[in-house]
Amino acid sequence: MGGLLALSRGIDRTSKFIGRSVAWLILVAVLVSAGNAIIRKVFNASSNMWLELQWYLYGAAFLGAAAYTLCEKEHIRIDILYGQWSRRAQLRIDLLGHLLLLMPFVTLMNWMLWPWILRSLHSGEYSTNSGGLILWPGKMMLGVGFSLLALQGISEIIKTLAVMRGDLPDDGYQSSEERVSAEAANRIEAASSETTE
Repeated sequence: MGGLLALSRGIDRTSKFIGRSVAWLILVAVLVSAGNAIIRKVFNASSNMWLELQWYLYGAAFLGAAAYTLCEKEHIRIDILYGQWSRRAQLRIDLLGHLLLLMPFVTLMNWMLWPWILRSLHSGEYSTNSGGLILWPGKMMLGVGFSLLALQGISEIIKTLAVMRGDLPDDGYQSSEERVSAEAANRIEAASSETTE
């Protein structure tokens, strides 16, 4: 299990690095959007290239952060039910969800996307909009995003199995917001105990 956990840690590090990096694309997209609006209003000029660039940037941010979001346990859950079950039941639900829902979906998407992406790349496909961009980078983002999500799904399966076997400590289900809140509470408690001593 040690080798699988090392693989899982590597996947997690990659997902976190990419997720944090692509977050900056939102700022770039906002600047492109503002610049496009200013040029259109002030100079009465515009191009579909700027609109399509915004789509590419938002798409890259969303798809690049999907694996990071899964790694941080921030995907939507039905907490009303999930939170009431035992931790063992939660782990089983996570494992079955990853094995029966996530992995078949991302496998199917990758199987269908990559031939479509490669056809676009080899043909040099361009947007049908006047002044539009080439299409394969946008399509490539889909393939990369789903590939990263598949890898993160593998990591989550490894971690869940390791927790169920007792090979990895169980921190319980906590979103990153809950982990930050718990850490802040611990620091406040530590600081207050230091001042009382």
